[in-house]
Amino acid sequence: MFRLARPLCSSVIRRMSTAEFKQAPHKLLVIPGPIEVSDEVLYANAHPSMSHVSPDFIPIFGDCLRMTRTVVDTTDGQPFLIAGSGTLGWDQVAANLIEPGENALVLHSGYFGDSFTDCLETYGAKVDQIKAEIGAAVGQDAVEAALKQKKYKLLTFTHVDTSTAVLSDAKAIAATVRRVSPETLVVLDGVCSVASEEIHMDAWDIDVILTASQKGLGTPPGLSVLVASKRAMQVFESRKSRPASYYASWKNWLPIMRAYESNQAAYFATPPVNLIYAYHASLTSITKSPSISLAERYALHREVSQRVKAAAKELGIKQLPLRDSEAANGMTALYYPDGLAAGDILPRLVKKGVVVAGGLHKSIKDQYFRIGHMGITAVEKERQDVDKVVQSLKETLEEARAEKK
Repeated sequence: MFRLARPLCSSVIRRMSTAEFKQAPHKLLVIPGPIEVSDEVLYANAHPSMSHVSPDFIPIFGDCLRMTRTVVDTTDGQPFLIAGSGTLGWDQVAANLIEPGENALVLHSGYFGDSFTDCLETYGAKVDQIKAEIGAAVGQDAVEAALKQKKYKLLTFTHVDTSTAVLSDAKAIAATVRRVSPETLVVLDGVCSVASEEIHMDAWDIDVILTASQKGLGTPPGLSVLVASKRAMQVFESRKSRPASYYASWKNWLPIMRAYESNQAAYFATPPVNLIYAYHASLTSITKSPSISLAERYALHREVSQRVKAAAKELGIKQLPLRDSEAANGMTALYYPDGLAAGDILPRLVKKGVVVAGGLHKSIKDQYFRIGHMGITAVEKERQDVDKVVQSLKETLEEARAEKK
């Protein structure tokens, strides 16, 4: 919802300054996505309806493609911006890069390892998993051993598994693959990491990074974002069979992306025009801010993460990741304190205006909850989002424990 100085219509939006376009008071959304978004992003999302082949829209789309490269730190990766959720990224990988009967290796650090496996198998891949214990990432020795036993077309891992808040070492995984099985494609599921965790696609030699708009990228849900390396595109172009999906096929989408980046219109399926405007506003803030560089942005996420985790520890709450080095910087997963459960914690936080998420990992779903602290919640200290989260959590525990006595 918005608080507007006067009734909303297209002519007003054209004249209205961003300063006049304010969100109405609402509960603080600190789940691990969707996240809070800025007034500027929502203002852009309220752009008057426009043709996807308009001369005004074409350069916006092209800029988004270029700025997406900047976020993942690649000079020549091929971005794909397609209407859909982060899950569409899995379909793109499965439909375009692997053919029926080929082998895939999935590093499992939570719920989304199983989901990516299911997607790959749906397209006919033969999938092996390496499962880490709950709260841990897969170790490099296990990755190396698996790669030596079998030839894999691709390896996937969830950079931050939203179900566990476990952070996998992307740089180390890619280095292991290049050393042991150089032709295996490295696929990073960055839905809960892009723009909140440090990523260097080219320097780390990663082949695919897939993500979505609603988490670290600070945009409303609905945009699937993927960047493929030259190596990945060569594998796609040399495949023997047609891509196993129509909508997810790069055969259909690649000419569209190339056209828009060349400042020309093209059509396969209608892009989410307003969402692209919102994404453009957020990317501009992330990649072209005069006050905060990407490196500083990552540092702010680490700082906020440490603060939330330290506050939880002081309150006697144990985090789900087993090692601090494998704990995400954009979110925190916490076990409920002894004697307390979801009903003691989550409703009280909501009453204090703070919305967190319950558990997701099926084995321990009722034992923990999750706090998201990425995007403007982490970067814009003047919002005092983290202050509110920490104070609300402290008050909630005091009240819940007092009631149990």
